[in-house]
Amino acid sequence: MTANKQKLTACPLFLGMTADEIEQIIERTIIEKRQYKKGDIIAEQGRNIDYLYLLVEGTITTEMLTADGNIINIDIRDAVLPLAIAFIYEAVPRFPVAVIAMKSVEICLLSKDKFLQEMMSNKVLLNNYLRMSAGITSFLSAKLAMISTRSLKSKVALYILDHTTLESPSFVPKHNQTQLAEHLGVQRPSLARTLGQLANEGAIATSGHKITVVDRKKLEVIV
Repeated sequence: MTANKQKLTACPLFLGMTADEIEQIIERTIIEKRQYKKGDIIAEQGRNIDYLYLLVEGTITTEMLTADGNIINIDIRDAVLPLAIAFIYEAVPRFPVAVIAMKSVEICLLSKDKFLQEMMSNKVLLNNYLRMSAGITSFLSAKLAMISTRSLKSKVALYILDHTTLESPSFVPKHNQTQLAEHLGVQRPSLARTLGQLANEGAIATSGHKITVVDRKKLEVIV
């Protein structure tokens, strides 16, 4: 495998499994490896999902083209993780978004049939797969709620709430401010003004890239 063995154990799909166990599963199911450069399209929105795509190196971004021609940034993800995991075994499996390499990327294409056999004989792997699929559904539901929210202030408040808890009120967005603006479907200056407004109102505090929720109830009221 190209990916470091220990790095594979950090993948949520293989949680609780040893590096050797994971490597054996990949060796039994792999069809081929593919390399991509920054900016390459790994999968177009609507393309058939013929394999389980396992991102083993690099960073990808996902984008959705809406019916009215707008492009919505959905997420940015780092290796190691499977792509479009909730859609692989649909009756007509298709990528719900376009997948684009943000830097050099390596993908392992795994046989869907063989991987299904692996899950049928490995309860830990099956539970991880089901847990990840449910997580993707929750994420997409939250993303839909964000897109359908009318005001930018509501979108930003929802984004911050989704990335914090009462126990962990601080986080550093994995997007820079330009990427975050694209993620929310707004202009960067508008996003900066909105973050400033929330800070002035005492809802959040910012320090560099770090965002801390000061008054969670204020954010909840905005949403």
